[in-house]
Amino acid sequence: MPIIEGKILLTTFAASIFLLAVIGYFVYTFTKQHKKIVAWQQARIKAEVEILETERKRIATDLHDDVGPLLSVIKVQMNQLPTTNDIEALLLNKSNKQIDEVIQKFRNISYNLLPNTLVRKGVVYATQEFIDKLDDTQLKINFSSDAIQLNTDVAINIFRIIQEIVHNTIKHARATQLNISIINLDLIIELKTQDDGIGFIFNEQSNLNKGLGLLSLENRVEVLKGKLTVETTVGKGVKYYISIPKE
Repeated sequence: MPIIEGKILLTTFAASIFLLAVIGYFVYTFTKQHKKIVAWQQARIKAEVEILETERKRIATDLHDDVGPLLSVIKVQMNQLPTTNDIEALLLNKSNKQIDEVIQKFRNISYNLLPNTLVRKGVVYATQEFIDKLDDTQLKINFSSDAIQLNTDVAINIFRIIQEIVHNTIKHARATQLNISIINLDLIIELKTQDDGIGFIFNEQSNLNKGLGLLSLENRVEVLKGKLTVETTVGKGVKYYISIPKE
């Protein structure tokens, strides 16, 4: 009887070891496959963001280098035409003003697509310039930042995140004030924003086609391998906390 019991115990032990090995293999395989999927998703998002920025840069360059100068040439040629009466002079003057408005709009579009100051002077200067250029809005924006040096790709993504938050606040929040700060810590860069608007129910907007530009924010943060936290309730405004590792 003891011999039989020993065989049973030995068989049970062997079966348990085999079962654990099988489970371990499946866990290892699943974890490895999950890491591959995550890496693939991150690579896809990064590629999409890079393609978007490349297109923006191309369009901004075309507007700045081609369309703007062409309109200026047309304006010069128009002003060389003789005017025979006051009506023609008035019409020419009106056309000049309209061309100036179009040129300015193209400059604004080109700037929004890719500010030259972002590449030349960095994200802090570009953000302050972007805020200073905002018009036709009742939103007061308070911006503060530590001194910071970033490579161009990181600077562009942080700038786009700030742009998205500002535009969302102007369009949806009904806020009168927005505070933005960039904090330079030892291992991370911390971006914080807070408005005094109407807020929203985060889960509903997050599930509703990633409303309010949340998908764009999440993609940018993921490209930077950062973490995005949103705190909001109806009537209490919105707070964004974004931490971005330096390495």
